[in-house]
Amino acid sequence: MRIATYNVEWFNALFDPEGRVRHDDGWSGRYNVRRGAQAAALAEVFRTLDADGIFIVEAPDATPRRSTALALETFAAEARLRARECVTGFLNETQQELAFLYDPDRLQAIHAPRDGVGEVPRFDGVYLIDLDIDATRDQVVFSKPPLELSVETAKGFAFQMIGAHLKSKAPHGLTDPDQIMQRAIANRRKQLAQAVWLRARIDQHLNAGAPLIVLGDLNDGPGLDEYESLFGRSSVEIVLGADENLQLFDPHARLALSRRLGAMPTSARFWVEPERRFLQALLDYIMVSREFLAREPVWRIWHPFDDPECWENTSLSRALLTASDHFPVTIDIDI
Repeated sequence: MRIATYNVEWFNALFDPEGRVRHDDGWSGRYNVRRGAQAAALAEVFRTLDADGIFIVEAPDATPRRSTALALETFAAEARLRARECVTGFLNETQQELAFLYDPDRLQAIHAPRDGVGEVPRFDGVYLIDLDIDATRDQVVFSKPPLELSVETAKGFAFQMIGAHLKSKAPHGLTDPDQIMQRAIANRRKQLAQAVWLRARIDQHLNAGAPLIVLGDLNDGPGLDEYESLFGRSSVEIVLGADENLQLFDPHARLALSRRLGAMPTSARFWVEPERRFLQALLDYIMVSREFLAREPVWRIWHPFDDPECWENTSLSRALLTASDHFPVTIDIDI
């Protein structure tokens, strides 16, 4: 069984209002990439992955005229993918939905949001937490409520899955350095609060004895920005957990957390205009509970430069660079 997470940059721009794929020369949402070229590149990447289930970050928007699921199922049919059925959860207003595309012959997946228990509400609710230690609890909401799924494989292995896209808004519109710093710190504080909320839900699933996969783009990692030291931990560390009995595991996250200098895995590549260079970062993860570790899972980041098979396959390497600014992460496991 292969499970993947893939952040597709502005997937939404590749579909017309009716949810049909635009195979034309119009500009996509990606810089200097045509819609037809991105669509073709994505089809090649998805076919090569050949995953049984793919959590898609920044899936096409749902509108009164267009369904996210129908748009992705249309794409899957055109690209001839086994993963051809789609499930979504709570929709959002960002034009970047969260969706899970899967092969119905290999597994079944349903949206199964856990009802609020105690002080941990559903992901479309409001979480109360004191963000700035002023004895007043702040209200935190998800701009993209995580997707909670109940999944069962054809072999009868049942587990829970949470797909997330944690995001801290950039301080747009500000020019004063002090204001930019204050906004950046406030945004990071809010993102960490979302990670605490997500971790609280993880604890509920694990305490109930449910095998669990948490995957997606956490938009955070050790050493990613200068404000991390203010809070002591990154979102990744919070989501992984501190209690050894309830920890999640991701080998790429563990490697990155174990070092501050030296080479480490990366899953995204961004162009930084002021510095005229590319920035690479580890943002995408597949974290699993201990029930999966005994089955000897194998993780892989499909990086066009760092993964030897991707590098040697010129067509795939080019497709990965054209398709998105993130690269897929997969886990292969016997379930």
